[in-house]
Amino acid sequence: MSVEQDLRDRGSDSCELCGGKAGLTVYAVAPRDNSSADNCVMTCETCHDQLTDPEKVEANHWRCLNDSMWAEANAIKVVAWRMLTNLKGEGWPADLLDMMYIDEETTAWAKEGFEDAPVGDVIHRDSNGVVLAVGDSVVLIKDLPVKGSSMIAKRGTPVRNIRLDQDNETFIEGKVDGQTIVIITEYVKKT
Repeated sequence: MSVEQDLRDRGSDSCELCGGKAGLTVYAVAPRDNSSADNCVMTCETCHDQLTDPEKVEANHWRCLNDSMWAEANAIKVVAWRMLTNLKGEGWPADLLDMMYIDEETTAWAKEGFEDAPVGDVIHRDSNGVVLAVGDSVVLIKDLPVKGSSMIAKRGTPVRNIRLDQDNETFIEGKVDGQTIVIITEYVKKT
């Protein structure tokens, strides 16, 4: 059986990302090749065009990832993680990223090529000088009062799937007790 047929069977003859049926084509998830269905996703013409040309990305089209990010196929999770990470400035993708379950091996695949991409001169480091990346997990090393609320984020609290402030190397964002807060990097340690 061919890779394309395997993907058509897995996706029930529709796009595995948005469910569309027009112009189905195999999309190999870099840096892997298209030699196995495990490395590929069946995409419609719209998804394929937006995945291959960042200029064509329409954020609202990717709201479909709310459903497809839960797929069992790791290639689909990788594409969902990458697209949500690219769009996190829109607001809603950051919330989906916080909910998304993706194991360490699949996260490493998703980050391949992302970490090497130039993000500018801003490098975020934890209290020990370790470089932080989007999606890392950290632990608070000090009790921190949260501005604008009565909440105090306690020392030892884990913060998973952090986001980086691209304008300020001392700020990261993460969820503590279900609330997204800005945290100063000198008060965290990478786990």
